[in-house]
Amino acid sequence: MAKPLFLIVDDDPTSLNTLQQDLKQHYGGDYEIRCADSSKEAVKLLNQWHDEGRDVALLLCDQTIGDQVGTDMVRQAKQLFPDLKTILLTTYTDTDAAIEAMNSAGLDYYVMKPWQPPDEKLYPAIDSLLHLKSSAAPESENIRVIGHRWSPEAHQIKDFLARNQVAYEWLDVETMQLARDLMKELGLKRTELPVVLFADGSHLVCPDNLQLAEKVGLQTQAEQPFYDLVIVGAGPSGLAAAVYAASEGLRTVMIEREAPGGQAGTSSRIENYLGFPVGLSGAELTQRAVAQAKRFGVEILAPQEAVKIERKRRSRSVYLADGSIISGYTLLLALGVTYRRLEAPGIERLLGSGVYYGAAMTEAPACHDQNVFVVGAGNSAGQAALYFSRYARQVVMLVRGESLDESMSQYLIDQIGATKNITVRYQTEIVEAHGEEHLDAITVRNTETSETERCPAAALFILIGAVPHTDWLRGTVELDEQGFILTGSDLVEEGERPDGWRLEREPYLLETSIPGVFAAGDVRAHSVKRVASAVGEGAMAVQFIHRYLAEA
Repeated sequence: MAKPLFLIVDDDPTSLNTLQQDLKQHYGGDYEIRCADSSKEAVKLLNQWHDEGRDVALLLCDQTIGDQVGTDMVRQAKQLFPDLKTILLTTYTDTDAAIEAMNSAGLDYYVMKPWQPPDEKLYPAIDSLLHLKSSAAPESENIRVIGHRWSPEAHQIKDFLARNQVAYEWLDVETMQLARDLMKELGLKRTELPVVLFADGSHLVCPDNLQLAEKVGLQTQAEQPFYDLVIVGAGPSGLAAAVYAASEGLRTVMIEREAPGGQAGTSSRIENYLGFPVGLSGAELTQRAVAQAKRFGVEILAPQEAVKIERKRRSRSVYLADGSIISGYTLLLALGVTYRRLEAPGIERLLGSGVYYGAAMTEAPACHDQNVFVVGAGNSAGQAALYFSRYARQVVMLVRGESLDESMSQYLIDQIGATKNITVRYQTEIVEAHGEEHLDAITVRNTETSETERCPAAALFILIGAVPHTDWLRGTVELDEQGFILTGSDLVEEGERPDGWRLEREPYLLETSIPGVFAAGDVRAHSVKRVASAVGEGAMAVQFIHRYLAEA
């Protein structure tokens, strides 16, 4: 199999030769390094590779290329390869143009010249974008998934592997002869799809998440009998708590029912997170956090679902769906939230067959040159619309309100307004989803005029509201009317402490109605629903956990 490609574009022969030698020395084992000394030559190569189906991983381009600027080169490259990572080499005077290109052209990063020494100024930027040696992903070479686009089971498999950072190759039986040939070799029928093929020659037919996890090497069982801290949920708050707790010497285990990252992990782009001026995807943030947590010795169990917690004299126990029990001195509930379900005829029936909750980025390539609809008015919906606009002919955002001003960050509103193939329809709701085996149209209604319209639709992505996954905790810890977990002062009414609270002190800020059980992030009542806030609460919870352990 051909190596992924790096393309360097610079009209200065000396600079081009030095860059080529530096990149070959550092990345030549994993990537093919190619050069172009003009924009014309670069565009010719990119078109050739696009026609050949080659994987182009990185474009490294000087801002000045003859009579063309590098930012225009970035735009052209992104049109051919939407997921291509791009770095611009700039001088001090080009900085404003580079920053503008981040918003308008999808530039990923810029490096000031001179870039020497490369191991300090150039390689870290490339490594950061490509995650060449991520410890978060298990060994997963040559995994193939055979199925068809409209299969809910195939979507579940692709989504699970992608969110757990497991690389795979998708083979569509409808469009790829290789998929049909492999099925024939295995003696499989269409009714037995999807199937996952592994490098050792084995395969799994219609596997569930636990079977996949065990096969690709994810940890599903705890290694120790007892921990200082048990964390339920591996979103930003849970991961932050894990990193801080383990780095401070606490034996820490995390339990995650789907994949690390939570709802934030499905975000196509997070651009307002401190310290990342060009933004990063939820998957990238998750990958970094998981690697960091594992470096400090955190055990991450996935997929495992907590179904019950129990308070014992000096310990707190979590019962899992497989019947196992994990115990520790303290417990952190970092369950996050899920998107609210959309109640309209056809939605549930077509779930996974053109209708998806969340961004479902694994479906983006299949949306090429088609009409896509995004339901929602928050930042996640805006990020999803921008991501799918790279692939789809037209992206239509359906918004019940009269504007996006109160629900979406201004930078996203500006980017959506500047993207030609995104349309926002205000005061609009979905009435019905249509299709037999898969979605082919939706009916929408104007909430002001009550007029309805049937629109062709290849895919529908729903990102509305926040619902906590806490039904299993009712009767154990105190919740508010919406199901969010009450903590700290919210538990104390007119000096009265929670029922069953036996300590002389009042609950700590992030402590629930059970001493030693804490909550952080979106699942906590009155929390700020932002990634940075969730990370902050996760880190802060560890300080209260230390206090509790000291007094126990």
